[in-house]
Amino acid sequence: MSELDNFTPKLTADGSFTFFSHEFGESFHSHYGARQESFFKFVGPTQLPLKAHKPTVRLLDVCYGLGYNTAAALQTIWAVNPNCYIEIIGLELNAAVPQAAIAHHLFDNWGYEYTQILTQLALEQQVLQDRLKATLIMGDARKSVRFVNQSRFKADAIFLDPFSPPHCPQLWTVEFIKQLSVCLDIDGLLATYSSAAAVRTALLAAGLQIGSTPPVGRRSPSTVAEHQGVRRVGEVGKVGGENTVLSPSSPSSLLFPLSQVEQEHLLTRAAIPYRDPQLCDAADIILRRRQQEQQTSSLEPTSRWRKRWLSKS
Repeated sequence: MSELDNFTPKLTADGSFTFFSHEFGESFHSHYGARQESFFKFVGPTQLPLKAHKPTVRLLDVCYGLGYNTAAALQTIWAVNPNCYIEIIGLELNAAVPQAAIAHHLFDNWGYEYTQILTQLALEQQVLQDRLKATLIMGDARKSVRFVNQSRFKADAIFLDPFSPPHCPQLWTVEFIKQLSVCLDIDGLLATYSSAAAVRTALLAAGLQIGSTPPVGRRSPSTVAEHQGVRRVGEVGKVGGENTVLSPSSPSSLLFPLSQVEQEHLLTRAAIPYRDPQLCDAADIILRRRQQEQQTSSLEPTSRWRKRWLSKS
């Protein structure tokens, strides 16, 4: 039995398919729509339609998975500027995932014209064409991102798309996100589907400023981040033992600012970030470390914050 047989297509609400990961106990996408997630949670928030006017666009796709985010990026950029040269680095733990997406013909119902590129990338981990250089680096992303940094790759857009923090905390830590921030170009944007306070705190601790993006298929918004501007607006508070800006925005930023309820969420114990000092700890160690820090924290209990805001709604 091939490892590809472990992945059975699962229909989502927009007509596209996803897989379920038995290892992480989650689907790769929400049931509201796998395809729409790529466009509305990653391609749109990183402003790729605008960036497509540049002669070269560089993308870092963290947790490449089925390849949907890269696929949406290629489609969007070349629809705007067919001559744009694109450089993509994808980080993926399991080669069987993108290969299974190809084997199950999951791009057929997209009417997608670049399936051959995704096929070659899944099978050979390298594509080199006149308009494209794409590389898929297999293995633990915590090790792979160091290689990306050593190569001095600077991304116009970073897609941060691991499984959820409780199931894959090792890719949501302060230390890992700091590595990603080094990969982000000075005017680049990082997008993730997560609005978890711990994730947003880690982004802030990495020296980025954050904003919300409109909810897609759920009540919670997603998050977009960029390098800090010259001037920041907002009060400074202590979150998880570190000084962070709690209302992160700048006059030049295009980010949609956090609401008051989101800002106050960053003052609760939920905002204590995941930590992995040497970028090598197992998930259970990272989870236990955070839990211990929460138990001794003087920050407001998250339940109290939730109760306060529920009473106002």
